[in-house]
This record gives sequence, structure tokens and C-alpha cells, in this order.
Amino acid sequence: MFFKNALDISHRIIEMIVAKGDIVVDATAGNGNDTLFLAKLVGLEGKVFAFDIQDMALENTKKRLENNSTDKSVILIKDSHENMDMHVPKGIKAIMFNLGYLPGGDHSIGTKAASTIKAIEKSLDLLKPGGVIMIAVYYGGDSGFDEKEAIMEYVKSIDYKKAIVLVHEFVNQINCPPIAICIEKCR
Repeated sequence: MFFKNALDISHRIIEMIVAKGDIVVDATAGNGNDTLFLAKLVGLEGKVFAFDIQDMALENTKKRLENNSTDKSVILIKDSHENMDMHVPKGIKAIMFNLGYLPGGDHSIGTKAASTIKAIEKSLDLLKPGGVIMIAVYYGGDSGFDEKEAIMEYVKSIDYKKAIVLVHEFVNQINCPPIAICIEKCR
């Protein structure tokens, strides 16, 4: 298969635009998989800002980075992604979101539509022209349906003069397959 899932689509698009030395954000660090992916792309010359509200997520991310000798270019931040403008400079090349809850964690703690939409709005301001926001929307099981609907409505309302929005959705798969949303800031 060319595209396996929403996360694969996110990674492929990010790989096309992120280079060594860039500044990027993992808005939902989770277990550190995307943080590690981004750290390898930007190298020691770049910087990754990784956000999460859960200690367990930040600990898991830190271990993953240390085990792969990529922790030197990453700043771990215990805060909501909706506050990223307080921690991150303007001129970001890419921002990744994986919505839902921490795999292996407490399912009652997860991303919420209101804070995610604020974070996306702030992301657009922080992005450099031509930069992208990639959002993997996980909405099946016991969480995320309301968030999915709110996010979809919000991205449809983004002014096309400010950013282009592309939604990748697997329409013939079972069990609520995640959706990949790409938002490219206009040049």
C-alpha cells in the first residue's frame, strides 16, 4: 500500500518539507514516536518542542529520545498545546498533532476540541509561510467523536487566503480509521 494510515501520511508530508536545522513542534508528545521522528529530521542543528500534560507521556518520550541519542535537540514541555505560543518562537516549519488519548494510558485523559482548536489557531500564527500542520484525528472507541466533528468544522472555516486545508480520509475501512488533516500556511 502506498499510504498505510493517517500517521504514515503525516510523516510523508512532514518529510517533504522539514530539513536539518528547522524548528518544529510535536503538540502531543504521547509516547515520543513523533518527537523522535521529528528530532531525526531536524538533527542537532534544529529544535523540537514537544508538549504533553501527562508526566507519564513526557517520561516515555524522554526515554525514547535518550535510547536513540536524539534528546539534545528536544525541549520537553509539560503544558497544554493550547499554550504553545508561550514556549515556542515564531518561524516554525511543521507542527504535528495526534489527537485522542495516550496509548497505554488513562482513556479519560485526552485531547479536547476547545484546547485543540486554540492550539491550531496559535500554530497558524507560529508557522512560517509554506509550513504545515499535520493532524492525525483518532476518534473511535471511547473518545474523540465530538472532538473530530468540532475539528472538521473548524478547519473548513479557515480562510483559504491564510492556509490551504487538505483532509485525507480512508472511507472504506472499519473501526473509525484515523483522519489525516494537512494545513499549509500560504506564502
